[in-house]
Amino acid sequence: MKAKELRNMGEAELKQKILELHKELMKDNAQVAIGTIPKNPGKLKLAKKTIARIKTVLAQKATSAVAAKTEALPKKIGTPSSTEVQKQA
Repeated sequence: MKAKELRNMGEAELKQKILELHKELMKDNAQVAIGTIPKNPGKLKLAKKTIARIKTVLAQKATSAVAAKTEALPKKIGTPSSTEVQKQA
């Protein structure tokens, strides 16, 4: 999956997708451990990359949510803002 597609998905969908990919990856890794050649060896690499992309998108969504919360908080009373500090100097 492309990162653009992943960004459009919700957090619950992304977490579900990670679980599916982990199960698939475990099956494929078990085949490799047994000595059986997987049908598509590139599938292992693709699954790992997709999991990493999903984790990155989830982290980006979490940081953007935290940033939105901190911007919504009121400023402390009594502390000068950066523009006030520049005017005093």
